[in-house]
Amino acid sequence: MKMTTEEAFVKTLQAHGIRHAFGIIGSAMMPISDIFPAAGITFWDCAHEGSAGMMADGYTRATGEMSMMIAQNGPGITNFVTAVKTAYWNHTPCLLVTPQAANKTIGQGGFQEMEQMNLFADCVAYQEEVRDPSRICEVLARVIAKAHRLSGPAQINIPRDFWTQVIDIEIPEPVMFEVSPGGETSIAKAAELLSNAKFPVILNGAGVVLAEGGIEASKVLAEQLDAPVCVGYQHNDAFPGNHPLFAGPLGYNGSKAGMELISKADVVLALGTRLNPFSTLPGYGIDYWPKDAKVIQVDINPDRIGLTKKVTVGIVGDAAKVAKGITAALADTAGDAGRDERKAMIAQTKSAWAQELSSLDHEDDDPGTTWNERARAARPDWMSPRQAWRAIQAAMPENAIISSDIGNNCAIGNAYPSFPTGRKYLAPGLFGPCGYGLPSIVGAKIGCPDVPVIGFAGDGAFGIAVNELTAIGRDEWPAITQIVFRNYQWGAEKRNSTLWFDDNFVGTELDMKVSYAGIAQACGLIGVQAKTMDELTHMLKQAIRDQMENNKTTLIEVILNQELGEPFRRDAMKKPVRVAGIDKADMAAE
Repeated sequence: MKMTTEEAFVKTLQAHGIRHAFGIIGSAMMPISDIFPAAGITFWDCAHEGSAGMMADGYTRATGEMSMMIAQNGPGITNFVTAVKTAYWNHTPCLLVTPQAANKTIGQGGFQEMEQMNLFADCVAYQEEVRDPSRICEVLARVIAKAHRLSGPAQINIPRDFWTQVIDIEIPEPVMFEVSPGGETSIAKAAELLSNAKFPVILNGAGVVLAEGGIEASKVLAEQLDAPVCVGYQHNDAFPGNHPLFAGPLGYNGSKAGMELISKADVVLALGTRLNPFSTLPGYGIDYWPKDAKVIQVDINPDRIGLTKKVTVGIVGDAAKVAKGITAALADTAGDAGRDERKAMIAQTKSAWAQELSSLDHEDDDPGTTWNERARAARPDWMSPRQAWRAIQAAMPENAIISSDIGNNCAIGNAYPSFPTGRKYLAPGLFGPCGYGLPSIVGAKIGCPDVPVIGFAGDGAFGIAVNELTAIGRDEWPAITQIVFRNYQWGAEKRNSTLWFDDNFVGTELDMKVSYAGIAQACGLIGVQAKTMDELTHMLKQAIRDQMENNKTTLIEVILNQELGEPFRRDAMKKPVRVAGIDKADMAAE
């Protein structure tokens, strides 16, 4: 069939059900964006490509449907790097379309020329360049298939002079591969270990959320064993929060109950997780990873098994199918050893942590430091981060999707939210970019328009994405609710300064004259400030009503004292030793 290359490209997108594209318009992509409306593809023109990429990540994570990033070649495409690498470590199957400088000018250093394949080589799960216009559908279909199969972003690079070519081509049918249920021998060995375990513990990761039926399969297995279920860092939605076996998130500012329970394990089933470092680092002074436990690790990617922890059994496969296979192979007596005592311990440990968490108001200082004490004294009437999180919990709808940015105040909230189902908690993941909270929740709302959504960000991280307020107030954009924790500092770095750099605050202070609520108002949105717990609860309830009933976006600026939670990386920092000494008198004369 004869058609133009851009028609062939868009027809291939349609065949794969790709309905949403995120980016900023540019001449290099206009041959295809021109026919997006006719094809039923919505182009979301954002304020910055980096935020556009994070919107795509949020959309796909909330819905399970692939979306697309696209922009102008060169500087437009370079702005996607952070978002694409974020999607890579979030295991998000997104399509990255990178129009390239024209073939006849490549290498001449022309306008907006950039070597775009090398740029993303370490950021995508797969990449391929179109070598001839007649191969455009073949390559695009393969790139989409690879994104699905490898569960990550995949890139197609297209010289811009390949558009508007007339070709004779058939649109390829999508080819989907059945995921692996794991090897028979490894499934049997895992079932044997769990059947004989006295204190089995399950640790769910992102793979459980991504696998079809993964959460339900892990629940059935956990109930058969009466095993507590922890979740990895920033994967609070990987097990139902209201389930009696749910022990909460491990890692930074996670669940002390989960840490105490997994420390007692003789067998750990790490299901759908690469066991990233933040999910196993000590917390609350507890070095909880059970060093003598036998570890069964399940991951769809064999390269990540045994990467961070010694593994007794490694299983390459889909988390849902592997969990079902293990359950079917368990002995009839599996879980019987110490079952009643284990169930009682789970309930007691969870109850004690819930009571402790509900009474936590303030952050402790390390011995020899006094920053948090001084912060409370400086602003005794201002909310602390934990008081704010409790006020938020009182107003958060049970079915809400939330996003979190990177930063101290968002991280303090790690132990608080839980969810009845998966695909509810969007976090920036282990690449750790600032500016994720706002755009990702916008993407989630585009995909789930009937679900209440709440984005969270600290004021430092929010400043990186604040320009999106100029985009999302337009009539065609859905309403969202955004909370900005306003403590006028880069908190994580400031905590490092208090611990290792003698309160030498270099680059940590933000402008107290700036009002994010005022910026929201200037963009035609609702912008309000909350200064007490009651105000915050009331404002959040009203913002959700305005979002769901009146299609109005609200930004709530939460005014906080400057208390600081745990540092991100105690394991990576130490107090520096100055040997030669530094003196400004040594600076060369102007």
